[in-house]
Amino acid sequence: MTPDFSDITDFEDANRGFVDRLDPCTVTDEDGRVVWDMQEYSFLAGDCPDTADPSLWRQSQLCAKDGLYEVTEGIYQVRGLDLSNMTIVEGEAGVIVIDPLISRETAAAGLALYRRNRGYRPVTGVIYTHSHADHFGGVKGVLPNGRGDVPILAPEGFLEHAISENIYAGAAMSRRASYMYGAMLPKGPDGHLSAGLGTTTSTGVPGLLPPTVDITHTGQVEILDGIRIIFQMTPGTEAPAEMNFLFADQRALCMAENATHNMHNLLTLRGALVRDPRTWSRYLDQAIEMFDGDYDVAFASHHWPTWGRDRVVTYLSQQRDLYQYLHDQTLRMLNTGMTGIEIAEDFPLPPALESAWHARGYYGSVSHNVKAIYQRYMGWFDGNPSSLWQHPPEDAATRYVECMGGQDEVRTKAKQYFDEGDLRFAAELLKHAVFADPSDGEAKELLARTYQRLGFGSENATWRNFYLTGALELRGGIVPPPLQTVAVDMLGALTIDQIFDSMALRINGPRAWDKSLVAEWHFTDPEAHYRTTLSNGALIQTVSPRTSVQADVTLTLTKMQLVGLFTGKGAEGIQVTGDPSKLLVLTELLDVPDPAFPIVTP
Repeated sequence: MTPDFSDITDFEDANRGFVDRLDPCTVTDEDGRVVWDMQEYSFLAGDCPDTADPSLWRQSQLCAKDGLYEVTEGIYQVRGLDLSNMTIVEGEAGVIVIDPLISRETAAAGLALYRRNRGYRPVTGVIYTHSHADHFGGVKGVLPNGRGDVPILAPEGFLEHAISENIYAGAAMSRRASYMYGAMLPKGPDGHLSAGLGTTTSTGVPGLLPPTVDITHTGQVEILDGIRIIFQMTPGTEAPAEMNFLFADQRALCMAENATHNMHNLLTLRGALVRDPRTWSRYLDQAIEMFDGDYDVAFASHHWPTWGRDRVVTYLSQQRDLYQYLHDQTLRMLNTGMTGIEIAEDFPLPPALESAWHARGYYGSVSHNVKAIYQRYMGWFDGNPSSLWQHPPEDAATRYVECMGGQDEVRTKAKQYFDEGDLRFAAELLKHAVFADPSDGEAKELLARTYQRLGFGSENATWRNFYLTGALELRGGIVPPPLQTVAVDMLGALTIDQIFDSMALRINGPRAWDKSLVAEWHFTDPEAHYRTTLSNGALIQTVSPRTSVQADVTLTLTKMQLVGLFTGKGAEGIQVTGDPSKLLVLTELLDVPDPAFPIVTP
C-alpha cells in the first residue's frame, strides 16, 4: 500500500518556522575546498524522472530543505547543512548546542547562520544525543578554542561506543559508508538523490571533545544555562549509547535518532552492531508514557519536527509498533525454520504502517532489517551444513562459471534474465562472472547496467547509493572514500587504553608471531603507567602493573605524544631509555588500513 501523495503535511511541517538560509548554501574549508554544497541538489525542485522511485524523490525533496528554522520559542534547528540537524537552545547566558553535525566547517557555518539572525550568544553547553559521528564530529566548529569550562553532556558509555564504531572498524566502515551515502556519485536524477535520513555527509574535518557530564539514568534532571532538562536513557536502540530528553519549560521533546521520518536501520549497511528492535520499541513506549502531556512539539536529530500532542503520540506509537512488529514476526517465522533471506522475501507490514510516510524504508528497509534480526538471534549460519565451509567469493565464482559453461555462457544467460526484468538473478550471475574474470569488460558493463536499473527502481536511498556506486566503480575503478572519520582530533579524545586498543588492532599478527617486546610507558599527562607486551602476535596492555619485569624499552611521554607515535609522526619529544630500536619493532608491525579495498570486484 502506497501512502497518499496528495498529503502535503510533511512539506508543511518541513517549511514551518523558516527563518533564513545561506545563499548559496555552500561551505568551504580553510583552503577553499568545498565540503558542503546544496546547490548541487537544485534538480530536486523538478518532477520525478523515470530514473528515481517517486517515493524516494519525495523524501529527497524534503531532506533538501535547508536553513535555520524555529521549532518553538527559544529553540532553533539548522537543517540541510549536513546529514544531521544541529539544534540550538537559547539559555540565560548563551546557547546550548545539540549534535554539532559531522564537520567543524558545517557546524561553524550553522552557528554563524543562527547568530546572523539571533545575535551573538556564546556556546554555554553542548549535548551529544548519541555515539554516531554525525552527532558530535563538528563540535570544534562550535567550540573552536576547545571546551574551556563549557559542559558537554552525553549518555553513559558514549565515548566507548563512539570509538568502537568510528575507529576500531573505521577503515572498513568508511569504505562502505562511501557506498551507503553515495559520496562519489554525481548529483542528479541519474545519480545521487539523498541518503533518506538526510541529504548526504559533509567532507570537512571531524573531531571530538570528550563529555564532561554523563547522563546515567532515566529521570535524571540537569540545569544547563538555566534550562531544565529531563532525560530518558535509551541504550541499545538506534545507538548503543543514546538518550531522549524533554525541555520542560519550553515543552519540547527531543527524540534524538530514535524516531525519525523513515524506517531506520537495525543493521546499517556501512556496518555496526546489530540493534535491538524489541528494546527500541519499549523505549519508544516508555517515552510516550513518561512525557505525555509535557510537550507541544517533538523534534529529532534528523528531518523535521512534529507539532501537537495527538500527532506526536500517533507518530511515536507507529514508530514503536514498527520495530516491535519487525522483531516479533521475524522471530515467529524464524521459529518455523525459515532463514533470514526467506523471511525477508515476503514480509508485508500492517496497512496502517505501510501507508505511513514516516515508516517507509528510505534508510533502513524491511528486507535488510529482517535479516539483521535473524543475524542478531541466529548469527551468520543459516543451519544448512553446506554453509559451514563455503569457498570465498573468487574461488566460488570460478567454480560456478565453470559449471555454467564458461564466461560466454554466463553472460548470455545473464543477458536473458536482464531482458526479462529479473535483475536480481542477472546480478547474481554477473557477480560470479566478474569475480571469476575481472578482465571481462562485457560482464562488468552488463553488471553495471543491472546495478543501475536496480538503483533507479529502489525506494531505499542507501540501496540506490550502493547499486549506483557499484556501477560507477565497475566502469571507472575504485574511488577512495572522501570522509576520514579517524582524524587526529578524534584520536586525541581517546583514553590511553583505547589508543593501545587501536594500536593492537593494527598489529600484523603473522609478521609478529616470532617477535617479542616488553615496553613500559610512563605518562605524564595524564599521569599513568602502562606495560605493553608483544606475545604470539598479540599486543597485551597491562594497566598499573604490580609485577616487575625486564623491559626492552621504557618511554616517558604524554598521551598526545602517543597519538603522534600511533599516527606515524615519530617519537619526537618522547624520553626513551633502554633500546630505542625496539620501538621500531612495534611501529613497523602496524598495518596501515587500505581505505580503497575492492567491493564489486575481487
